[in-house]
Amino acid sequence: MLVVEQLKPKRHDREGFTCGEPALDAYLRQQAAQHHRDGISTSHVLVDDTKPARILGYYSLSAAQLLLTALQQSDRKHLPAYPVPAIRMGRLAVALSEQGKGHGDYLLAHAVARCLSLREQLGVRVLLVDTLHEKAARFYRAYGFHETMANTHTLYLPLGKD
Repeated sequence: MLVVEQLKPKRHDREGFTCGEPALDAYLRQQAAQHHRDGISTSHVLVDDTKPARILGYYSLSAAQLLLTALQQSDRKHLPAYPVPAIRMGRLAVALSEQGKGHGDYLLAHAVARCLSLREQLGVRVLLVDTLHEKAARFYRAYGFHETMANTHTLYLPLGKD
């Protein structure tokens, strides 16, 4: 059974993870645990509970904000004129051997569910993602992410208006 759990450096094999994007591999291996310890971000890994050390994919989350003027006009309605509280998904990656199996979709859905849960406890309006390239941007746009007004590589997903 596939499960998503918070990265545990002593349990999960970060060195064995390769997704095809060297920057995403390097982050998981060299910075993810340190960023967690320093309160910068948290990383969440997808594993098969029969082989819990093997990382099939991961994503990272951190607190963020977005200038109101960066939102599309339709998403600015009824918002105060100060930065919008946000969560940034800094990274999302799936191991090369696992690509094409829906794991990226599953990780994104898990991240969105986590953000919606956090919205109940903490004011947060959007999930942000910075895309590395157009292929990644297409993936996020297919799930309703919008381009920010300031940067076409930064996309956001409104996390509800209620």
